[in-house]
Amino acid sequence: MPFRPLVPLGLLCALLPLHYGAPGPDGTAPDPAHYRERVKAMFYHAYDSYLENAFPYDELRPLTCDGHDTWGSFSLTLIDALDTLLILGNVSEFQRVVEVLQDNVDFDIDVNASVFETNIRVVGGLLSAHLLSKRAGVEVEAGWPCSGPLLRMAEEAARKLLPAFQTPTGMPYGTVNLLHGVNPGETPVTCTAGIGTFIVEFATLSSLTGDPVFEDVARVALMRLWESRSDIGLVGNHIDVLTGKWVAQDSGIGAGVDSYFEYLVKGAILLQDKKLMAMFLEYNKAIRNYTRFDDWYLWVQMYKGTVSMPVFQSLEAYWPGLQSLIGDIDNAMRTFLNYYTVWKQFGGLPEFYNIPQGYTVEKREGYPLRPELIESAMYLYRATGDPTLLELGRDAVESIEKISKVECGFATIKDLRDHKLDNRMESFFLAETVKYLYLLFDPTNFIHNNGSTFDTVITPYGECILGAGGYIFNTEAHPIDPAALHCCQRLKEEQWEVEDLMREFYSLKRNRSRFQKKTMSSGPWQLPTGAGTFSSPESQDQMREKKPAKQKVPLLSCPSQPFTSKLALLGQVFLDSS
Repeated sequence: MPFRPLVPLGLLCALLPLHYGAPGPDGTAPDPAHYRERVKAMFYHAYDSYLENAFPYDELRPLTCDGHDTWGSFSLTLIDALDTLLILGNVSEFQRVVEVLQDNVDFDIDVNASVFETNIRVVGGLLSAHLLSKRAGVEVEAGWPCSGPLLRMAEEAARKLLPAFQTPTGMPYGTVNLLHGVNPGETPVTCTAGIGTFIVEFATLSSLTGDPVFEDVARVALMRLWESRSDIGLVGNHIDVLTGKWVAQDSGIGAGVDSYFEYLVKGAILLQDKKLMAMFLEYNKAIRNYTRFDDWYLWVQMYKGTVSMPVFQSLEAYWPGLQSLIGDIDNAMRTFLNYYTVWKQFGGLPEFYNIPQGYTVEKREGYPLRPELIESAMYLYRATGDPTLLELGRDAVESIEKISKVECGFATIKDLRDHKLDNRMESFFLAETVKYLYLLFDPTNFIHNNGSTFDTVITPYGECILGAGGYIFNTEAHPIDPAALHCCQRLKEEQWEVEDLMREFYSLKRNRSRFQKKTMSSGPWQLPTGAGTFSSPESQDQMREKKPAKQKVPLLSCPSQPFTSKLALLGQVFLDSS
């Protein structure tokens, strides 16, 4: 069937009815208010257990009631949970945590960190919290959202990742040392998602800071993957970032690939970029032609299209939600219902499920409280109001509480067959699973704003609109306000002069900042050999001279948008005539 028009989530909400009180399989209605409070209680049981037993470590070990560092020693759970606090309405704790993070998080540490995980959890979490700070009652500094302590922290963390992109292809290494850069002898093999999951955070960072290097490296990485697809239009699972040769040639929509496709769609909506959307739609054709069977998606050989693994992976459950963002609701619901049958069979989604056999795969029987099926339910419920989606939310709450809840939080389910537990509570449980559950049951949350209310803020670049809706969730469920990307720039022909003036004006303040001192000490950015199309901050003056003249538009006009004129209102920056 043809795709329906693409509409951002926050606007879609206003166009479609919601159905409450619909009966579940047992004849009772999943009451949104009841389950909303249950979800909130789940959050605080986990969050309080982390604070009492694990902080300042990254994550909680709920069976032994202690903590451990997992992704880099950032107090990761605190960063990941920060915007969830505001979505649940806890502004006082949000404000407290902002202060704690400023005082305690240090990125100048001799730690080998995942480039992918640090981006989606740390950079994404800090950017989201920065953009939500004013709503949370934080006293923001002059120039916000174009400046602020959380933004500076996000920028510092992102700069620590930039050395990973210094490869002949422009595709990043998977791991970087935060103090020393890429280690000698670091493996050049990186998964596809680890290369293509930066455009949401890095484009936001470039828009807010005025430094294009972040968006540039993200775009180069996306393009290199696009150029590396097979003749039948598929990408593999792992690639050598030095040679551009595929190492693992299994192609699918799940682990190792998933968020690459997600970020083509979300990047397209966030940036109103037709090219990114066209890339995804081409991939989508190949995916449907070669990997889809009876509304399941299998793994195939990327060059031949022959089936290599007839399995469903729990990470694939994001796909129906992604389909909903491009308007493909009917296909999304059919696939969702397939995945929901697996949940009903086990009380959760096993990491691997053998589709022909209808059972788990050996050593992949666990469920680490992942959010993906709940995420899809949230998107699809906003689009359709189908009560089946509330029933999934109810089942998720009941299953997680019954199987996973322990005295000190919620434990990973090691085996769904016998409900054995593992001594870990991943930070994404508070960042994603609980958040999507709460939003599923909270139709009036500010995240679901349909554009009827908004805030205006004054920036050094003029007056802009924020908080009108259409939030784009990164792959760790950190919401980004798309309008914010337009708050820190004027018309292109004016932007460069303004950036120079602002950079000079704030240079002394930046130099006094602890975070900026550490960032500057890490050395200047250097271009990766052969990466091609992006440039360093030092080269921007020369590039400005080569920029073609842009056509002037009236200051109060709304520029046309590629996908929907409604998003133009959310992204418009209103300037005075001075």
